[in-house]
Amino acid sequence: QVQLVESGGGLVQAGGSLRLSCTASGRTFRNYAMGWFRQAPGKEREFVAGISWSGSTTYYADSVKGRFTIARDNAKNTVYLQMNSLKPEDTAVYYCAARAALYRGSVFATNNEYDSWGQGTQVTVSS
Repeated sequence: QVQLVESGGGLVQAGGSLRLSCTASGRTFRNYAMGWFRQAPGKEREFVAGISWSGSTTYYADSVKGRFTIARDNAKNTVYLQMNSLKPEDTAVYYCAARAALYRGSVFATNNEYDSWGQGTQVTVSS
């Protein structure tokens, strides 16, 4: 497993932007596919975006497609989530997740496909 620490959450007005970061340690980061999930109060944790270990493949939930961008810098052991045009319904705790992947293009979009999780960072979007 790999240890993950998220940062970059905060309070922003609707229409604004935030960039979340997730830094990994403990294992070879470049061997890990990464994902972002979120959990709003009273709701189940849901997939937001995923990226393959090579960075060649990305995948997004329909609710964020065109507004959010996932990227990674393997030299810095960091994955990012750029969030633009934020809406109040994007308010949630955002979690970073990781799993080892064999193929350079593999992306994963469900909770149980990941085995390492960060502690989460709060994102609040005011209307």
